[in-house]
Amino acid sequence: MFNHALDQTVKKLKAQLANILTLVNLSLGGYAIIAIINNQLNLGLLLIFLAALADRFDGIAARKFNCESELGKQLDSMCDIISFGVAPALLLYQGLLVELGAPGTFFAVFYIGCGAFRLARFNISENNGFFTGMPITVAGCLATFSFLFIPHAHPVFFLCLIILLSLLMVSSFTFKKV
Repeated sequence: MFNHALDQTVKKLKAQLANILTLVNLSLGGYAIIAIINNQLNLGLLLIFLAALADRFDGIAARKFNCESELGKQLDSMCDIISFGVAPALLLYQGLLVELGAPGTFFAVFYIGCGAFRLARFNISENNGFFTGMPITVAGCLATFSFLFIPHAHPVFFLCLIILLSLLMVSSFTFKKV
């Protein structure tokens, strides 16, 4: 009897592992935003990259334990907009774009809007082995990684980068899933 109950508990945990990892992604993204607001930009950068790891593993867990669901897909998108939309935009904004005034503000928010659009489009499209538009996780990681080059590049580079990443997310280009 005890073994049966234990087996059922383990089965339920496996079924929820992907969602738990998705919520870890969200938590790390939320902590990144708080760190960035508190001017702990390097900590914010680290937390965004850790969120990317959690995001990678949630998909692996969902496929391995055959527990992909519509709820999981929606939850993943909600978390991704925080960790790879808001957090990277805020990191670049606080790190540099704030100095550009209104254009810096506009394009940081524009990036978030394009990310939200890209996620919504993904959630209503068929899974055919390709992404339409650059995945927000990729765009967010590239934006976050670019933060390391702030001391070495002109501010206009970062403005152009955030515009390019925004447009790639909403583009009709296809990217093979890996």
